[in-house]
Amino acid sequence: MQRLILLRHGKAESTAATGGDFERGLTESGRREAALIGHALARTGCTPDLVLVSTARRAMETWEAAQAAFPKARMAPARELYHASADALAEAIDAAGEPIATLMIVGHNPGLHELALTLMVSPRSRVEKTLADSFPTAAAAVFQLHDDGRFEFERFLTPRDAAAAN
Repeated sequence: MQRLILLRHGKAESTAATGGDFERGLTESGRREAALIGHALARTGCTPDLVLVSTARRAMETWEAAQAAFPKARMAPARELYHASADALAEAIDAAGEPIATLMIVGHNPGLHELALTLMVSPRSRVEKTLADSFPTAAAAVFQLHDDGRFEFERFLTPRDAAAAN
């Protein structure tokens, strides 16, 4: 793997008809933002080969909204990503094990945010400091993997940034 994309699910309903957290779907704005961030990632050349998606409804709907921007990506549903810790996400990354150029994970906070902070090591730029403060819905953090196994922060895209770039 040469690149890792961490994508947080889009804005979700506050409650599901069933009352369960796992079944909460995206709001209409959540669907729009997920599609927008997918196209923004594709425009910047951040195109996944493999996408591991939490099987929670809101994460699956985020992928459904974003996938049009990535027609060649292969999706793998992963129940273990539902509210996964940073350590569990790192294990999923290691377990992907395929010779792929770019891996995307569509999941949840706080695990995605914690993993991003761990990979970032120490925020230097304004964008890195923004990511250090929060990881909003439908935002994506992108990291490059070096030959020595060290990740380097590449970019952080939020729906607001993507809309402003259009």
